Amino acid sequence: MVRFERQPPGTALTRATLIVGVALSGVAGFEVIARSLKTGAITAGMAGALLLVGGNRANHGAGGPTDRMLDTLGDRVWDGVMLASIAWVARLAEPPVAAGALLAIGASFLSAYVRAKGASLGYAVEESHVTRGIRYALIAAGLGFGWLGWTVWAAASVSVLAVVVRTAQVAREERAA
Repeated sequence: MVRFERQPPGTALTRATLIVGVALSGVAGFEVIARSLKTGAITAGMAGALLLVGGNRANHGAGGPTDRMLDTLGDRVWDGVMLASIAWVARLAEPPVAAGALLAIGASFLSAYVRAKGASLGYAVEESHVTRGIRYALIAAGLGFGWLGWTVWAAASVSVLAVVVRTAQVAREERAA
């Protein structure tokens, strides 16, 4: 006999929002590699907006653990696809842009690892959708307006700052324990 568990209200909408956001991230990355930066900017912005809305819903009552996992996965996919695509396209013509994109992706993944490791130890490590939204907006604006020279470095700075803040939170929790 198959047993169905009741899902929290809004779970289907939350999951659909996150899944469409992830799919649009892939489309945006393809557009960047195809050198259609304006279309990539619009698609990246839409993907980022959907991931922010879905993530907010997943982390504030309209979803369960699966939705929170999809939220984290969606953020990793967005960063991986968008920043790696930018690094790939810029690697020969604009090495500083490629370097900034690689630093941003590395710091973003390290920040997510520190948060996950702290959470697995039972520490209260903040997850900020504001930081995520700033990164998404910087990259989408950089693609759309041709500002990648400074926006990837600003996104990298935001990600490095997130690593520092989360590491400090974990260290503070460890000392208090």
